[in-house]
Amino acid sequence: MKFLKHACRTALVFALCGVAVAQTGETAALDNPYGLGALWAQGDIVARGTLVVLVLMSIGTWYIAIVKLFEQRKIFGQAKEAREKFWNAPSVEQGIALLHEDSAFRFIAEEGNKAAHHHGTQMTAHVDLNSWIGMSLQRANDTIGSRLQGGLAFLATVGSTAPFIGLFGTVWGILHALTAIGVAGQASIDKVAGPVGEALIMTALGLAVAVPAVLGYNWLVRRNKVASDSVRQFSGELHMVLLGGRKG
Repeated sequence: MKFLKHACRTALVFALCGVAVAQTGETAALDNPYGLGALWAQGDIVARGTLVVLVLMSIGTWYIAIVKLFEQRKIFGQAKEAREKFWNAPSVEQGIALLHEDSAFRFIAEEGNKAAHHHGTQMTAHVDLNSWIGMSLQRANDTIGSRLQGGLAFLATVGSTAPFIGLFGTVWGILHALTAIGVAGQASIDKVAGPVGEALIMTALGLAVAVPAVLGYNWLVRRNKVASDSVRQFSGELHMVLLGGRKG
């Protein structure tokens, strides 16, 4: 019985200690002087400006990545539609009518068909049909390629500059730490912990912004290549069809 009472008493003491530690941890979490809230509240205009730039870069990166992903999926769906509908039509004009109005493949087919029908006028009489259609299809391909590449330059810029922006915030935080040491005359932990914490947060934010941008850029460029290949393949086949006289 004495052993049982001693065990219960010991368990109660440990439980009370655990509650006290938990409460202390919650208070420390709420009053953490080294978190993002403290960085924003205690930082100067340079630190806040750096933080805002990194946040805007991150938002822009995720927005462009999501938009480009849906745009590429749309191109892949349009390529499937062209294979199933366009090439089974009896003429180019009827195949164009079967494609969706905003389809990139319909745009290419319309440009090629227009070039084939308008060849031989006074302005184009000295240009052979093959070169004229090929030039029109190439212009259409370049237009589609420019649309696919839109926004990727931003991802590349963020991926290459975000670490250095975070490093700038790191250097600024270390400068604050050295300034605090110089003012206080001693390197006590309470004087340098805040600025050093600010520096580490800036470093982490710079990497957190740069890594998704680099990965997203490489992934989207690879998917863009697949989409561009399907567009070029469609253009080449259409070129042959228009030269063969199957333009309805």
